[in-house]
Amino acid sequence: MTYDFLQHYWWFLISLLGALLVFLLFVQGGNSLLFTLGKTAEERRMMINSTGRKWEITFTTLVTFGGAFFASFPLFYSTSFGGAYWLWMLILFSFVLHAVSYEFQNKLGNFLGVKTFQWFLVLNGVLGPLLLGGAVATFFNGSNFIVAKQNFTDGMQPVISSWANASHGLDALLDPWNLILGFAVFFLARVLGNLYFINNIDDETINNRCHAKLLGDAVPFLILFVAFLVRTILKDGYAYDPATGVIFMEPMKYLNNLMSIWYLAVVLLIGVALVLYGIILPVVRKTYRKGIWFAGLGTILTVLVLFLIAGWNGTAYYPSNAYLQSSLTIHNSSSSEFTLRTMFYVSLLIPFVLAYIVYVWRSLDRRQITKKEMAEEDAY
Repeated sequence: MTYDFLQHYWWFLISLLGALLVFLLFVQGGNSLLFTLGKTAEERRMMINSTGRKWEITFTTLVTFGGAFFASFPLFYSTSFGGAYWLWMLILFSFVLHAVSYEFQNKLGNFLGVKTFQWFLVLNGVLGPLLLGGAVATFFNGSNFIVAKQNFTDGMQPVISSWANASHGLDALLDPWNLILGFAVFFLARVLGNLYFINNIDDETINNRCHAKLLGDAVPFLILFVAFLVRTILKDGYAYDPATGVIFMEPMKYLNNLMSIWYLAVVLLIGVALVLYGIILPVVRKTYRKGIWFAGLGTILTVLVLFLIAGWNGTAYYPSNAYLQSSLTIHNSSSSEFTLRTMFYVSLLIPFVLAYIVYVWRSLDRRQITKKEMAEEDAY
């Protein structure tokens, strides 16, 4: 295990966690549809209990994603989370509202009322995917930061990274291409939310509304995602010379990455095909309920490839628009070889954790959500 292998290995794990997180945003997508699909208090409670079985997995994956980034690529963590803190604080605040809303909406003494907490769920359902998508888009479009490692020896101000303007991350929302990916992730989350409700809720009324809404969310998602993907693979990308560390602009860098690492292009095509299959089949066959698994797996594969081409093959995964040479790569921003090697052995436990999640998932979904369950059993 060379240092270079460990750096690539940990970028793969970061990419996999990011891909899983995007899939799990079906919780947020479902919540954004709360008042669109749920016309009565009973219907909304069924939807909340459907996503309520999984919200902790989504939240845990988000925290793990951030923790893994901190442990393996600490310079990115200090630069992005420390510099673009307004963007990340908005994301985290919306997820805190999301967690509190599940637990307190039906508690005694809730002076805000049930609907207030339900609107908080809707707020997180909109802001969570939109802002996370916008943040990920900066991996391809760059951010305004400066890295000066020599400042580490400055006893008066040992600050390595600084933001180049006073927006502290909110400027990412001024780039239309960041917003395009943000809205693409938002509509994808709604598509996955619809598919999850179709699979998880045994109610004909909600099921029919999900089928009617599915195509309306799928069309803008596909338009926005295809536009972002085509523009990204054709645009100049941020490359670096592994020997010198010098960062430079390379024409069609991300297309070159797909051509150089051909199996990633194959995985990308398979992922896109699975997403389309998971969407189209429930549209043409109203009785089909398993679209979430095809679209979900396709989402994971597609997002995984996007993360990998942003960091592998001599690519700067976090470009700086303020000073190009400050851009971060998996080589100049990673932890020490000792740290990565130690964490590698710890990461061997991941399959056991995933197996436990699958077991818990299957146990929770053994029965579909029904009106009878809402009336007879403990529910959110």
